[in-house]
Amino acid sequence: MQYIFHLFLGFVMAFISLVPPGMLNMTAVRTAIEKNRKSAIFFSFGAAIIVIPQAYIALAFAKYFVKHPEIIDRLTIAGIVVLFVLSVFFFFQARKKFKGEGKEKKGNFILIGMFMSTMNMLAIPFYLVLSSVLETKGLLIMSQPYISIFVGGVFFGAFALFTLYVIFASIIEKKAQFIARNINYILSILFFVLGILTLIKILK
Repeated sequence: MQYIFHLFLGFVMAFISLVPPGMLNMTAVRTAIEKNRKSAIFFSFGAAIIVIPQAYIALAFAKYFVKHPEIIDRLTIAGIVVLFVLSVFFFFQARKKFKGEGKEKKGNFILIGMFMSTMNMLAIPFYLVLSSVLETKGLLIMSQPYISIFVGGVFFGAFALFTLYVIFASIIEKKAQFIARNINYILSILFFVLGILTLIKILK
């Protein structure tokens, strides 16, 4: 029963944490709009795969990170830099003419998703804090095989949420053309705001 609970817990935690618009789910939306749903699903799968080692590192090395908080600080700073870089990138992408869904360009969207997810430097600090809170409340057992089962749930939760965003993207394209045509501007502003909020948080 504990195995099922940890799988479910990982699923729910990943799903809920990714519900707010963020770097990966909004990029999945953009991929669905500018390429097609199949490409966006591949992107989502690639992004979810990288969540596995990120969550596993956070949980398996939790005690080490607690003793060396400077590593988390560096990851957070790197995450802020990535957010600002992505903000600039999507701003220039927005300058290009929106073409909508069309012929799929060549490219491995699984690898693109993996690359984008790897740049999400804030994932490890997030799962470190999350696991600490869950362990304190007696919900998460920080030992094997429970860690691996929880991480498995995180993968399924992340992929399910990304897929939901992809499905929602088709509705955006059909019923909200303004958002569809300005998705890159939205992403640019989103990443900029996230970068500012994260910077303010670490400066407190």
